[in-house]
Amino acid sequence: MAILQNLSNFLLYFAVALALFGLFAIIYLRLTPYAELKLIRQGNLAAAVALLGAMLGFALPLASCIANSVSLQDMVIWGVIALLVQALVYLAAARLLPELKHSIANGQLAHGVFLGGLALVVGLLNAACMVY
Repeated sequence: MAILQNLSNFLLYFAVALALFGLFAIIYLRLTPYAELKLIRQGNLAAAVALLGAMLGFALPLASCIANSVSLQDMVIWGVIALLVQALVYLAAARLLPELKHSIANGQLAHGVFLGGLALVVGLLNAACMVY
C-alpha cells in the first residue's frame, strides 16, 4: 500500500527533523553564556523571546529543506547548514551588542526581541534560499 510507504517516509523525516531540532537546541543553549531555560522558568521574557526567535529561525529553513530535499541525506546536509547559519547569527549579534549577555540575563526585553527577531529574519531568508 502506497499510503503505508508514505507514512514510513513521514515518520523517518519527522524523526530526523526532531533530532536536528534537538541538536540545534543543545548547541544553541551551550553557545549562549546565559541559562535560557532557567531564566525562562524565572519569568525572564527577554530570554524566552530570544530563544523562541532562534528556534523559529532554525525551524523555518529546516522545514524548507524537508520540503525541497531530494533525499534524507540531502535534508540532513541542508539542516546542518541551517543550524550553522543560526549559530552564526547569535555570534554576530553578540559581537555587535557585547552587552547582550547581561541584558538578556537581566530581562531587558529590547535585547531579547532584537536577538529573536534577527534570528527569525535570517531564518526566513535562509529558508527562501533553500529552494532549488
